[in-house]
Amino acid sequence: MTDWTDSDTFATALNRAETVEKGTYFEGFAEGESIEHDPGLRLSRHGSECWAGQTLNYDPAYWRPSVARTRGYDEVPVHPDYLLACVMGASVEDLSEKGGYFLGRDDLRYHRPGVPPGTELRVESVVEKKAESSSRPAYGIVTWETTGYDAATGDPLLSYTRTNMIPRREPLATDGEGKAAGGSTDSGDSPAETGDESTEADADEMDATESADSGLPDELLAPEGGYFEDFREALDRAGDRDAAVAYRHERGRTIDDTTVAQLPLATLNTAKQHHNADAMTDSPSGEIVAYGDVTRSIALGHARSDERTAREVSCGDERFHDFVTVGDTIYGFTRVEEAREVERDDAGEVTFQHVAFDQRDEPVYSGTRTALVQKRN
Repeated sequence: MTDWTDSDTFATALNRAETVEKGTYFEGFAEGESIEHDPGLRLSRHGSECWAGQTLNYDPAYWRPSVARTRGYDEVPVHPDYLLACVMGASVEDLSEKGGYFLGRDDLRYHRPGVPPGTELRVESVVEKKAESSSRPAYGIVTWETTGYDAATGDPLLSYTRTNMIPRREPLATDGEGKAAGGSTDSGDSPAETGDESTEADADEMDATESADSGLPDELLAPEGGYFEDFREALDRAGDRDAAVAYRHERGRTIDDTTVAQLPLATLNTAKQHHNADAMTDSPSGEIVAYGDVTRSIALGHARSDERTAREVSCGDERFHDFVTVGDTIYGFTRVEEAREVERDDAGEVTFQHVAFDQRDEPVYSGTRTALVQKRN
């Protein structure tokens, strides 16, 4: 009889055994392909409160029924960051569990305000585009549009596009200098070494941001409050001189075992980068890294604590610039881009640029966000 638990015997068996792999290589995606993701959470108030509490998102509309009713909701809705994490998490096993470089997310739209607990998610992705990578022959570039639906009604709840570099099963031939032979052109190749969603940016490639002119204005102004009128007044003041409405938020949140592993796993994010320390030992980070949407949500939580947010509208141009690991502390910085009237008496629309940064003052996330912000009346 073979003793499979004998150390030498088992080591030999491991060396001979095939690994049943998870995730999809670059070659496995086809443009136009629709992928329905098997997992799908039933959104819960407990899950929403756990996510919001751990990321310092304390808008009372997501905690107190009386406040939720004043916003027009029949009951306390799930937090939009929790909704996003659940939609993203359900897609990871099929799309990005192989790891690779996360190049960004754009066109995030909330199609239904105030999604109630108890809603069952159905998540689907469409492969929008594939491209070779001339600089990294072991990877290709894939863009997906992902949508989270109410499984009962079929109504879309949230959608976005994201782009990843995905490992190839067979690396391209190179020209001897590490470049892919044939001179193919990268499409948006601004790689950030990822733990699925958390990244180390190649700053030279991040030329789509406003850093083309690195000169700061003479003054950075903060609004005097968190209402729509405060943001509009601050922008008016800045318009009269060389100034911008830009300010930092006081709160910080140190990444711990709960935020680095428990939150992504609770939203079905199975990427090993967030929970398998052994697999990450030889990675560029050397350890497990935080789910990028945790980092993002913490930064937005800091910002929202200084706003009178009524409802989230959209986000775009989201990038993750560096690793975030256990022990790192996440802070927030905001620049106000625009404040405009809409057809509502109780709120106006404000567009922000948010930057999350760590204890070394290094940016780890950036993105634009548009929200309805309450008026004073």
